[in-house]
Amino acid sequence: MLSSPQKEMYAQERFSALQAQRLAQEIAFGPVVFQVSRLMVKFGIFQMLDDHKEGLAMDEIAQKAHLSYYGAQVLLESSLTIGTILLREGKFFLAKPGWFLLHDDMARVNMDFNHDVNYLGLFNLEEAILNGKPEGLKVFGTWPTIYEGLSQLPPHVQKSWFGFDHFYSDNSFEQALQIVFARQPHTLLDVGGNTGRWATQCVKHNAEVNVTIMDLPQQLEMMRKATAGQEGADRIHGYAGNLLDESTAFPTGFDALWMSQFLDCFSEEQVCSILRRAAASMKPDARLYIMETFWDRQRFETASYCLAQISLYFTALANGNSKMYYSDDMIRCVESSGLKVETIHDGLGLGHSIMQVKKA
Repeated sequence: MLSSPQKEMYAQERFSALQAQRLAQEIAFGPVVFQVSRLMVKFGIFQMLDDHKEGLAMDEIAQKAHLSYYGAQVLLESSLTIGTILLREGKFFLAKPGWFLLHDDMARVNMDFNHDVNYLGLFNLEEAILNGKPEGLKVFGTWPTIYEGLSQLPPHVQKSWFGFDHFYSDNSFEQALQIVFARQPHTLLDVGGNTGRWATQCVKHNAEVNVTIMDLPQQLEMMRKATAGQEGADRIHGYAGNLLDESTAFPTGFDALWMSQFLDCFSEEQVCSILRRAAASMKPDARLYIMETFWDRQRFETASYCLAQISLYFTALANGNSKMYYSDDMIRCVESSGLKVETIHDGLGLGHSIMQVKKA
């Protein structure tokens, strides 16, 4: 459920008329604001202003950034009106929003992800919404979803995609290990395990557990390369399967099933199908752990804002039909699949929740 402050915030006007007018123009010029701010980071201008607390003149900035006076001028004037820098007595200074763009790891990861992965594809968002397909993905290839093409994306796009994915999940792993291994599972099925980062953490955390990663064949190949030589790699196994194919059954006999940032890659109908097949494979005493960043269970509204925007990556590029889920929608899918939410752990890492699920 939405927190009380969020309920109140989303139910009433938040801006004065002048603030609303300003926001409308910020939205209209959003692509310009984004690219200017990205270049202020890339060209090191925010960093040099952070290093020179006494401020810098425009010609000094141009020289230090190796830009023409004109290039520096248009970036600085735009940034001044955006609010990321300040101007006093002919010198520029770093403002608070610029400081966060420079130092906040989440802002940097989100900026790289949006520029390298999403920016061009979002031009086709309208087409994607109307067709229910990731029409923006065609800027990279002809795969039906981005997941089939991950191993073939340009290196800098892969870097930003995995950087984004790992940034959010890795910050939750330590707490998640405590939750999952409280029941001391000996076998764990990591569904959609990607490059094996969670599996690697599991076998390092527990010297007896065996982890099987269930994923697409091409993802398993990436996983084997990523885990080669790692501690406990001999206890990490692969099981190939396309979960979009409803005839793909889950392997059986596992003490625990793990789905981290996985179900947000599927539509509600597909989520229910996956959970039904997971339920059919589960032993009576097994537990399924669903770790997601539910946008309605965030402590801070800024996190809810970010997650709601990330949903459009799924629409335009990933698959055309999934999103960052509202937790009640996920609970409904769980219960319709013959499962029951036993407990929910909130506040993990940067805003993850874990639904601990058992057979109904």
